[in-house]
Amino acid sequence: MTSSAGKKVLIVEDEQDIQSLVRLYLEKEGYRTCMAMTGPDGLKLVKTEHPDLVILDLMLAGMDGLEVCKRIRADPDTTLLPVIMLTAKAEESDVVVGLELGADDYITKPFSPKALVAHVKALFRRLERKPDDSPRLQYGALVMDLARHEVAVADRDIPLTAKEFGLLEHLLRHPGRVLTRDVLLNAVWGYDYYGTTRTVDVHVRRLKQKLPLLDEAIVSVKSLGYKLKERDA
Repeated sequence: MTSSAGKKVLIVEDEQDIQSLVRLYLEKEGYRTCMAMTGPDGLKLVKTEHPDLVILDLMLAGMDGLEVCKRIRADPDTTLLPVIMLTAKAEESDVVVGLELGADDYITKPFSPKALVAHVKALFRRLERKPDDSPRLQYGALVMDLARHEVAVADRDIPLTAKEFGLLEHLLRHPGRVLTRDVLLNAVWGYDYYGTTRTVDVHVRRLKQKLPLLDEAIVSVKSLGYKLKERDA
C-alpha cells in the first residue's frame, strides 16, 4: 500500500463542485490538499505550497492547463513534479498535447473520484518504490539509479517524469523482448488503464528526445509495441 501520510496535492480546477469533490476524496485517503481556480494562482501555489503532485484542469481562466504544465516542466525546481491533467475534451489530440508538454497522466471528465484517487496512488507508487536487489540498471553510457530515482548519461543527469522513468525501467529490465502497448500501460501506469494506447507512443517519443542514444535502440514493432535492442556483449 502506498502511504499518503504527509503528501500534499494541489488541485487546480475552476469548477467549485469538482474541486470540492476531488478534495473530499483525497482527504479521505489521508492526503493534504490546497486549491487554486486559475492558472496563474496555480503556479503561485506550486512555488509557495511545494505540493507533491498537481491535479490540473485543462480549461482554466487566465492561463490554460497546457501552459501551466509547460511552465512547471520548464522550471528546474518543479520539472519532476507529477502532474495529472483533467480534461473535458476526450479528443485524442488534446490528450497527446498534454502528454507531450509533460503531463504524467490524464483523466477525462466526467470521471469517478475513486478512479482519480487510483491515478494519484499509482503515480506516488512509482516515486516511492523501495530499492531492490538490482538498484542500478545500465545500457551503455546510460545508468539508472533506482534507489535515487535518477538517470544519467555519461555522468550527466537527465530529468525524467515519473512515467518516463517507469517506462525506461521496464524497457531496461526486458531487453530484446517485444513489449505490447497494453503490457507497458499496465506495468508502468500501475492499474487497469482504459485510456488510449497512444499514451505509450507519446512517452516513448519523449524518452528518445531526452535520451538520443535510445533513438535507434528502442524499436517500434508494427501493430504490437516496442522492443529495446539487446547490446552486443
